Amino acid sequence: MSTESAGAEWLVVIDPQNVFASPEASEWGTPLFADAMPRIRSLAADYGDRVIVTRWLPTADRSGSWGAYFDAWPFADRPADDPLFDLVPDARDLSVHPTIDLATFGKWGDELREATGDAQRLMLCGVATDCCVISTALAAADAGRFVRIAADACAGSTVENAAAALQVCELYSPQIQVLQQDQAARKASDG
Repeated sequence: MSTESAGAEWLVVIDPQNVFASPEASEWGTPLFADAMPRIRSLAADYGDRVIVTRWLPTADRSGSWGAYFDAWPFADRPADDPLFDLVPDARDLSVHPTIDLATFGKWGDELREATGDAQRLMLCGVATDCCVISTALAAADAGRFVRIAADACAGSTVENAAAALQVCELYSPQIQVLQQDQAARKASDG
């Protein structure tokens, strides 16, 4: 990580994977993904080398609630190297950094903290607004980071579920701020 980008805002692109790309791809696919992906690419261009991409991978541990989770979603109970969990082609070149692969909904943790260094500001986008994005936002805010969410560069399971998740995030102001992509792009060029 360069010294000049250490304190600048980072873009975190959450889980742009085949499993979420469309309803035809899997039970978790969202028709909103196709509209979000061009906005994600546009944001990534604005952030240059300050972009991190994450992937959700199934855990091998079926103890606790994960056992019940995979009982409810048996189609996702596959090896982590299954192509269903690959990045979509449009996401493969978004970052010069290694992808952060985690078996958790929320992506905030040691790996993301290390990748973004001492950055106090994160911009989030990706999939799904009502699962992995909100889980990441709340954990990062709890860790003391300022979080912005590019709402229209996110894809929820449904329009209603995405709106509900964003409404919850707005309750965390000033730690979490919900923006539209054009506002996010302006802020990226300022940061």
